[in-house]
Amino acid sequence: MFDVSGLPPLRDVIARHGLDARHSLGQHFLLDGNLTARIARAAGDLTGRHVVEVGPGPGGLTRALLASGGASVTAIEIDRRAVGAAHELAAASNGLLTVIEGDATRIDLAGLVPAPRQIVANLPYNVASPLLVRWLRQAAAFERMTLMFQKEVAERIAAAPDTAAYGRLSVLAGWTCETHIALRLPPTAFVPPPKVWSAVVVLTPRPEQPPGDLFATMERLTAAAFGQRRKMLRGSLKSLGGEALLARADIAPERRAETLSVAEFDRLARLL
Repeated sequence: MFDVSGLPPLRDVIARHGLDARHSLGQHFLLDGNLTARIARAAGDLTGRHVVEVGPGPGGLTRALLASGGASVTAIEIDRRAVGAAHELAAASNGLLTVIEGDATRIDLAGLVPAPRQIVANLPYNVASPLLVRWLRQAAAFERMTLMFQKEVAERIAAAPDTAAYGRLSVLAGWTCETHIALRLPPTAFVPPPKVWSAVVVLTPRPEQPPGDLFATMERLTAAAFGQRRKMLRGSLKSLGGEALLARADIAPERRAETLSVAEFDRLARLL
């Protein structure tokens, strides 16, 4: 376990590396050590785990992860200014922290570190949803994913059927993982404050995972079903078989996508 008490204040790190948050990178920094510690705890016991963090910024959450007792932390950062700050932290970490400069949307996280591996990250808002879908495709590779999103996105991920928030992300996440919202954070928790609340979602992959071709089919199915969510399924799924497909799945064609359970979507995907 790494003792972070002797490290310089995060605001000093921001000033020294010119780390003004950039809207183009979806940056909002979390500097409160109590909150970053809560996020690390939400991931469960990290002892012996290899943790991957995306978008460490000045390193607030990184410090909490280093102090959590994990076997290693690997931080992926696209912003060169933050890479400098991360390397500074790595030099003080006694070999616990590895820094990778690059775009997380192009990196195979499962190939970076050995199992058991987890992802814990305050995700850049502008790429959070595509990153999640990418990781859900290979959910079996991870013990757990503890991820911060805009609250609206987090609520969509954890939503139940027949609710306003239920949609494509709800189905993909609920199909592959047990999900719950661990904490919600107001805009004032961040520097600079975003215009919206944020929330941390914990996703624990299910023991049985769909093969890659079935996941790709589910992506097509949910994109069609929710792409025109006000339409009845007979219309929104017309290009995928429409009423004939729904009849085989024993699902009424007059229903709408938000009323279908994850199990019903699974049945449709397997028929496709």
